[in-house]
Amino acid sequence: MDLANATAAETFTRSTAVVATGTSTDYRVEVRAGKHPVAADEPESVGGQDTAPSPIGLLLSALGSCTAITLRMYAQRKGWPLEQVRVHVAYEKSEHGDRITRRIDLTGELDEAQRARLLDIAERTPVTRAVRDGLPVVPAPSGRH
Repeated sequence: MDLANATAAETFTRSTAVVATGTSTDYRVEVRAGKHPVAADEPESVGGQDTAPSPIGLLLSALGSCTAITLRMYAQRKGWPLEQVRVHVAYEKSEHGDRITRRIDLTGELDEAQRARLLDIAERTPVTRAVRDGLPVVPAPSGRH
């Protein structure tokens, strides 16, 4: 199904909503994610004030935190001795295109099969799939937000 061109008759259930408001002449944006205030800005090198993470930094934060949370949840359900998950995420540019790299460090008395399974699960977290698969961004109807 082409989700970018879904008809009004199709039903989608909203699972998360965020409102971003930019009101000044600089690039800082106030974000409300549910009941949590967050902010975004650009670095000084591109005209921002560097008062908050960049939008790409927030995207990488979402990817890293979703990975860590998903792996923690999975290990807890299985009763595996995962002590710590550390996710290193970077946005890299080249003349041939951009990419995101991710390294996952798992601490605990995990055997090789458990480690392999957790790394496999990391490839299917909700944010990983949204970024990797190119989740469509479509205009919302008026009054929807």
